[in-house]
Amino acid sequence: MASIVHDPNGRKRIVFTASDGSRKAVRMGKTSDRNAEKLKHRIEQLVDSIKFSQEWDAELTQWIEKQDSSLAGKLAAVGLIPPIEEKPQKMLGPFLESFLAARKGDYKPASLIAWGQVVNALKQFMGPDSSLKDVTPAKAEEFRQSMLSSDLRATTIHKRLQHARLFFSQAKRQGLVTENPFEFVRHRPGDASERRAYVPEADVLRVIEYAPNAHWKLLIALSRFAGLRVPSEALSLRWRDVDWERKRLTIPSPKTEHLAGKAYRVIPLFPQIRKYLDDAYDLAPDGAEYIFPEEYRRRAHGPGGWKNTNFRTTFGKIIRRAGLESWPRQWHSMRASCETDLARRFTLAVVAKWLGNTQAVAMRHYVDVTDGDFERAIHEGDAHAARKEAQYLSETGGIGGEVEDPENAKASEIPRLSSRCKPLRDKQLEAAGIEPAS
Repeated sequence: MASIVHDPNGRKRIVFTASDGSRKAVRMGKTSDRNAEKLKHRIEQLVDSIKFSQEWDAELTQWIEKQDSSLAGKLAAVGLIPPIEEKPQKMLGPFLESFLAARKGDYKPASLIAWGQVVNALKQFMGPDSSLKDVTPAKAEEFRQSMLSSDLRATTIHKRLQHARLFFSQAKRQGLVTENPFEFVRHRPGDASERRAYVPEADVLRVIEYAPNAHWKLLIALSRFAGLRVPSEALSLRWRDVDWERKRLTIPSPKTEHLAGKAYRVIPLFPQIRKYLDDAYDLAPDGAEYIFPEEYRRRAHGPGGWKNTNFRTTFGKIIRRAGLESWPRQWHSMRASCETDLARRFTLAVVAKWLGNTQAVAMRHYVDVTDGDFERAIHEGDAHAARKEAQYLSETGGIGGEVEDPENAKASEIPRLSSRCKPLRDKQLEAAGIEPAS
């Protein structure tokens, strides 16, 4: 049997008799009585397994595997378990590279590119040959400060710290580190509305006029009036996705196709895009599968997915040709403007389904308050006040209006009542007895 010995200053040790009859101890340092009892029980199990030549059961095996090197070393020093080989320290560079390599088949190229940027930044700042255990919370904070000094946007810093937390969370699950150094290193994201603009419908129609051909006109219309992502969703459209009879459009979504139930969505065939879709249909060769020509798709799709494209450059030229000032994040602002307009006419839950995002994402990254909203609120508020005033005057006959009633000499001194009543104060009540009138 083992016993707990209480040493000065709250320290404890577990004393037991080894199989050779010698007395040995495992020092615990300062700990609670409960933890001491738990360790005492495990030591008794290990002593019995040696004494009776029994193998460890699954529960005891798992407990030993979970222990840190400090306690495991103490148990091995008194002969209760075999010596445990020290796990080799994992280097930062090889670990991060293996993290990316393990996810190449399961994640979109855009995600791998974003992670790769953070991997390169961490290796450059920390050193690729540094140990994972050398990345402390203080080092993680220094990494955040280095990004601040590089004038990166707040949202970029926020996102890169998220990725760093993901990397070290995986390292912790693998037992390579005992804590995540980035767990409490955070940065507030910036205001998403600063990098987008509301694009009025009149400006879009003007830009469409200056588009070089029917396919460019359709591309602009799909972005602004149907909220499609450009180029991924627009250039993935097939003619079979158009339900002319029911006036609906099935939108493939390469960005979210890996999520359950997010491979596509169905939206109305909005009237603003019907004309441009008809024009593209008239130009389509017989047997064409995709709505947009193959040359558009080939130019916009590459090893990095729907990333390698110069649509933004060409679109900027069209905007300038129309005599307009280009707006930030051209295609995203068009999609956001579409969602803003739809949110005025339909519930946000419906609009989010049509646009392929969540209501929370819509409110943060898409829906905006426009100058037109303020003007409409003021106009409708004035009109409502005018209607209420007219209704009140109609019902009361005007403040201070006279009531034509000869029986009331003071009627001209009070506002007219909405229903005419005979004054009762001058009426004489007939005498009545105690018994009720028959």
